[in-house]
Amino acid sequence: MLFYSPCTIFVKDCKNSLREGIHGMLKYQIPTWMQKCYKGVTWRKNTNRKVIYLTFDDGCVPEVTPQVLTILRDKGVKATFFCVGDNVRKYPELFEQIKAEGHRVGNHTHNHLKGINTPLKMYLDNVAEANQLIGSTLFRPPYGKMTFQQKRKLQREYEIVMWDILTNDFDAATSTTELIQQTKRHTRNGSVIVFHDSLKAAERMLHTLPTLIDWWEEQGYAFETL
Repeated sequence: MLFYSPCTIFVKDCKNSLREGIHGMLKYQIPTWMQKCYKGVTWRKNTNRKVIYLTFDDGCVPEVTPQVLTILRDKGVKATFFCVGDNVRKYPELFEQIKAEGHRVGNHTHNHLKGINTPLKMYLDNVAEANQLIGSTLFRPPYGKMTFQQKRKLQREYEIVMWDILTNDFDAATSTTELIQQTKRHTRNGSVIVFHDSLKAAERMLHTLPTLIDWWEEQGYAFETL
């Protein structure tokens, strides 16, 4: 049995004539009822409080992560970075800077593996290899996809964190205007929000992050780490 994100399952099970429209509906936020289908996976936290959780995937990389840290420092915001182990190996000073500045870190596998394409032992070993460098109890599967067996095994040691809002900053077809509008539209109490401190996402992420932080603050949201 494969464990996918609800978006993947729902779109896969729909008739072809509806598939494109449903994918668009789920592009930024998985509905709460679908999130509840997966026990023991974190999608939102503290839903009774006006707080959000900024997260960044795929770093750390010297071309992008320092710019993110500067924005967060200037805005007085803390975030959680789900790091690729091999990037931590290559840029240990940058990884230490993330922690030194008060942010939390999480495991994003050692080589950004897609779980559904990776045998169980290989996937678990890759996560363990990353955690020798990262040392965190937080885990987010790359692409939000893993098998049921991978999920079951990893839940014994990690809090598996998915997301409430995916900004799609990695998608070249997503304009910065759309990214900002859709992220504002879907923000709610306890939202776990995904950006990427990667080369692929850098232009859209760095352009929109300060604007969105200012808007969240205007709306009265506080920022916490996971």
